[in-house]
This record gives sequence, C-alpha cells and structure tokens, in this order.
Amino acid sequence: MNRTYLGLTVSELELMNGINTAREISGQPALWNKSYDLFTSIKPALSEYLTKIKSIENLEVIFTGAGTSAFIGEALAPIFEKNFGVFSKAIPTTDIVTHPEYYFREEIPTLLVSFARSGNSPESVKTVELANKIFDNVYHLIITCNKDGNLAKMISGSDKNFLCLLPDESNDKSLAMTGSFTSMLLTGILISHIFNKKIDLEFEVTKLSDYGNKILYKYLEQLSGIAKISFDRAVFLGSGPFGGIARESHLKLQELTNGNVICKFDTFMGFRHGPKAVMTNKTLISFLFSNKEYSQKYEKDLVNSIETGKSAAFKLAIMENDIKDIDVNLKIILNENDSQIKEEFLLPVSVLPAQIIGFFKSLQLGLQPDQPSNNGMISRVVEGVNLYEYSIVN
Repeated sequence: MNRTYLGLTVSELELMNGINTAREISGQPALWNKSYDLFTSIKPALSEYLTKIKSIENLEVIFTGAGTSAFIGEALAPIFEKNFGVFSKAIPTTDIVTHPEYYFREEIPTLLVSFARSGNSPESVKTVELANKIFDNVYHLIITCNKDGNLAKMISGSDKNFLCLLPDESNDKSLAMTGSFTSMLLTGILISHIFNKKIDLEFEVTKLSDYGNKILYKYLEQLSGIAKISFDRAVFLGSGPFGGIARESHLKLQELTNGNVICKFDTFMGFRHGPKAVMTNKTLISFLFSNKEYSQKYEKDLVNSIETGKSAAFKLAIMENDIKDIDVNLKIILNENDSQIKEEFLLPVSVLPAQIIGFFKSLQLGLQPDQPSNNGMISRVVEGVNLYEYSIVN
C-alpha cells in the first residue's frame, strides 16, 4: 500500500520534491505525544536542575533563537512567567549578537533558554558565547532537535547547564520548520508547568494531538482548496501568546511560497491601528482565536469590523469551540463539546492551517515545498553570517 501524506502518495510527493515537508507536517500529532514522553523521562533531572535555578534571587529568564526559533520564545515568555513565576522575556539571537549590551546585564543572574532546530545557526552559537562572556552568573537550558549540533555540544560538562534533546523526528529535513517548531514550543509549555501538580499534562497533550489530527483529516480538503484561491497577501492575527503563532504562521506561508505571497501578522486590536490598510480583495486573513471568553470579545469585534467580500479574498478562523456570530468563510472548530484545554496548549495546533496552506500554495505556484527558494535566497541553516569579537563596553 502506497502511504499518503496530506492526501498525496509518496511517489507523487517525491516527484514534487515535497515528501519531507508533507511528512513533517502530517507527523506532528504523533511527535507531540513523543515529545511528552521525552519530557516525562527527563522530568526528575530537569526538576532538580530548575529547583536550584528558581531559588536564585532576582533570577530572570531569557528565551532566544533565530527566526522561527525566536517566535517560540515570543509565544512562550508570558506563559512561562505566569506558570513558572519568574520574570521572562524573549529576545532573538539576531538582536543579541549585534547589540548585546542592551539585552545582557552582567549583574542579573539569568537562565538563557535557547531554541534551535539544528543548533548550528551562527547567531545561536555566538549568543551563548556572549552570555558566558558578559554574565557573572548565567545558566543555559538548550532545547534542540539535533544531538550533533554545535549548540548541544558546547554546553555539556557543567551542572549549570541542561540539554533537552527532542525526538529525532523533530529535526526537520525540509527548509521550512514545522514539527521542530511545534515540538520545541510544546516542550517549553510543559516545562512551564513542571512544578504544577494540579494539571493533567497527559490529558492536555492527548487532546492537542486529537485536535491536530482533526485539522489534518477533517479540514485538509478545505485548506488545500484555499491555496487555489487567487491571493497575493495574507494576514495572521493572534493576541497574547497567539501573537508568536501569528508571526510564525506569516513566515511559514511566505517561506513556502518563496515570497510570492507577502504576509503580515499582528494582534487583533493592533490591526486596527494602521496595519489594516494592507487589506485588499486579494488578501487571505486568518484569525487565531483564544479560548478565553474575555479575550474573544475583542477578537470578535475585529472580525466583524471587516466588510464581507470587499476587503478580503478569504477569511479563515481557527477556534477550539464554535464561536457564534462571526463573519468568516471557514471555521476550523477543534472541539465539538464544551470541554477545553488550557489556552497555551492550543498554540502548537494553531499554526497547522498556515503550514498546510503554505504547502499547497507552494505546489500551486509551481514551487518545490522541500526547497521552495528556487533562487537560493533562503536556506535550511542560514549561511554567510560573519561573526566578530565583542569587547565589553561600560
């Protein structure tokens, strides 16, 4: 039997040079379960490590990474601060490398959490080196998909550091990060709850995986159909922690279409303040809904402020439970009953529609999803970055 991914056979996908991307998008629900199993296996050692770290007075947490890996921290920082109880912020490695003096304060003890698919991005390696040079007291938690990456190797041998190595399947072979992004994000969410004895994490992850499979099977045909619509712009809106998911969604569609579709991202409320001008009748707009009733009031107001048929080619909404009285073309409803998972566990699944649309739009444009950059503009691991010696400036 010829196995299929995203409704296409392996032989079809190989001819399209899309087998890796399709397999990696499709494999995420199973990967989330594996990531949970891995978290469970390392939880005793990680709990011991974090117990010591958390007891340090005036500790701060910095989440970092480059590109897609940076967006993990953007989504995770407010969740981690709320659940873990330590001041947390997200700063991309691409900001830190050029201006470390603005982001690293030597007198503040810091847990630097680095996310990396390959662990070979020059900015990621340089950021760890700068942290070790500038900080009097820095600890490293590396969450990566590649055991052979430079980042994984350089922090070994010290009880001040901890390596969280994700399952092999998370190390995407395709250009666009899909399973690597969602599995690292999920791992961060799980770590934020490491001391929370009141939450059933297995239940949350099981439901998350069920939601992922629902999108992949129930909504696949409709999502692939969206790719056939004539649009050259796309906007993704998400508030609170969904802001990082909106940002990753915009990059995924833009990467997979090699920039033929120009994408934007914003919060629901922020979109009103100028960015709404980007809307045309050739714009796809996606709404990433919270499952909190209070937040949804603001989100619904924005959706209904956009005129039907005049300012968007298609309006897509992703939600856990059905939200009534909103003007959209398609609702992706993850749950048919009234039960809910914690809001943060919706984040990994909320990027799936953008991944799927991006894959099929890539094919529709005659591109190769595994390597959509036919002009070599972007690559799987960034190349051509010069790194320079940094002198500490007072």
